Amino acid sequence: MKIRKAKISDLKQVHSLINDFAKREQMIPRSLNELYETLRDFVICEADGNVCGVCALHIMWEDLAEIRSLAVEQRFQKHGIGKNLVKQCIKEAKALGIKRIFALTYHPEFFQKLGFSDTEKAALPQKI
Repeated sequence: MKIRKAKISDLKQVHSLINDFAKREQMIPRSLNELYETLRDFVICEADGNVCGVCALHIMWEDLAEIRSLAVEQRFQKHGIGKNLVKQCIKEAKALGIKRIFALTYHPEFFQKLGFSDTEKAALPQKI
């Protein structure tokens, strides 16, 4: 398995994975058009030439970014892929000089294990 930046050729698989999670009400759906527009936000995990995990770092402000669209195909869960995808996004945020990162999630315990803490939504910019 390999974690890398997403390519145009990955986006149909990324779209399918994200929207499978959205159908189960585990995340917000993303249109293919939105994914093309935000391609550079995404990292993927590739196994046997297929996308098995995805995560995005979306820059919100000069010092604030969101971890979003974290999804790992069910048969690949519990192997550290989600953790490694988030760590890759955090590494990129640090390289860009972004000091604050947040995630809106239905699974806060996952992010707490990675050093995130609960924050009131009111503490975030109004647009969120």
